Amino acid sequence: MAEKMADRDTVQVTYHPNPSKPSYVPPAGAVDAHCHVFGPAAEFPFAPERKYTPGDASKAQLFALRDFLGFDKNVIVQATCHGKDNRALVDACIAANGKARGVATVGEDADPDDLKTMHAAGVRGVRFNFVKRLVDATPKDVFLRIVDKIAPLGWHVVVYFEAADLEELAPFLESLPTIVVVDHMGRPDVEKGVGHPDFQRFRTLMCENENIWSKVSCPERLSVAGPPYDDVVPFAKTLVEQFPDRVLWGTDWPHPNMHGKIPDDGVLVDRIPHIAPTEALQKKLLVDNPMRLYWAD
Repeated sequence: MAEKMADRDTVQVTYHPNPSKPSYVPPAGAVDAHCHVFGPAAEFPFAPERKYTPGDASKAQLFALRDFLGFDKNVIVQATCHGKDNRALVDACIAANGKARGVATVGEDADPDDLKTMHAAGVRGVRFNFVKRLVDATPKDVFLRIVDKIAPLGWHVVVYFEAADLEELAPFLESLPTIVVVDHMGRPDVEKGVGHPDFQRFRTLMCENENIWSKVSCPERLSVAGPPYDDVVPFAKTLVEQFPDRVLWGTDWPHPNMHGKIPDDGVLVDRIPHIAPTEALQKKLLVDNPMRLYWAD
C-alpha cells in the first residue's frame, strides 16, 4: 500500500487545484486535525536529507481551504521534507491567531527554551516517523529522550508507521507515558479486510491502551478501489464507533507523495458521515476530541 516515491529532487505538486464544495457541512468549530504546510521554499527551505520535494503549499492556501471546506481550525503536522526545521510550522500557527495547533519534529538535542517558544506558538506534540521509505532508522532510546524533553510541556506523541511494523513497534508504543496518536489507522491493508489479524492487532492495541488514539484519515492512501474510497470506510467506521473519544480526522492536505492520483478534498469531507454516521459521533470526531487534545490550555 506504499506510495511510489518520485526522485527526491522532482518537485511534486500533489494538491487539487479546484476541489469540490462538499455536500456535508461540518459542525461548528470543526477541526481538520491532520494537514501540512510546505515552504514557501524561498522562505523556509526544505531539509537536505529529505526523501521528496513537495511543491509550495502555503499557510494562506491552507487557511483558504479550511474556510472553503467548512472547518474552523487546523492541526498542522511537521512533514519529513522540512526535517527538524519547524519554522514554517511555527509561522503558520502564529498566523492562524489561535485557530491552529502544531505537531513538530525535534531531536534529542532540542533546546528547552526553543520548545517553550514553540509551545507559545501553538505546538502541542511531536511526531515520530517509522515509515522506512520516508526516514532513516532512529534508535528507540533517542525517541525516549525526546519524550523526556517534552514531558514538562504536557505534549503528546504522534506516530506514523505501516501495518507490517506494528507487531515490532507495539511494546515501544505501549511504553510511552504520553497520549499516543497513530496516523491513518496504522495504514491497514484494506484488501485484507477488517477481520484480518493485522487490523485486529491494531484494535487490540487501542483496547488495551487507553492513551492510544487514532486518526481515521487518508482513505486516498489506503484505497484500492479509488474515489469515493468506500473500501476504507469499514476500517474508519469501526474505530469511530468503538473508540468515539479517541479518534481524530484530517484532510492530509496538501497530500504529499500522491502524484498520479491527486485527491479531491471535497470528496474526502463527504466521507465523514459514512465513517461517523450520527451527529454525536461527528461532533466527537471533529470538535470535542481535537479541542480536548489541542486546545485544552
